[in-house]
Amino acid sequence: MMRVKVVKLSNTKGKKILRRGEESLNFSSRLVVLKSGESVGEHKTENVEEVIVILHGTAEILINGKRYKTVKAPSVVYIPPNVVHDVLNPGGGVLKYIYITSKI
Repeated sequence: MMRVKVVKLSNTKGKKILRRGEESLNFSSRLVVLKSGESVGEHKTENVEEVIVILHGTAEILINGKRYKTVKAPSVVYIPPNVVHDVLNPGGGVLKYIYITSKI
């Protein structure tokens, strides 16, 4: 059974917010904290849309291994399904963001 959920955000890298199929029908979400020079790693979210909400810092968005855009907080980035991408902290402090994915 789905229910209302409130999550206190912290600086814990990889804090799960919502689990698809358990706490939400279609959404999955996580808080990500990256130190200078760290990245989440290149990946593709097959059949899943992704929204990245930059809360603090600067993110370098890479698409298919190439720099696409540098984005500063507060900003939102949309990644369509089946796109190879990565999020990198280019430096200058901590990068903090939430990703939200939804199955299509």
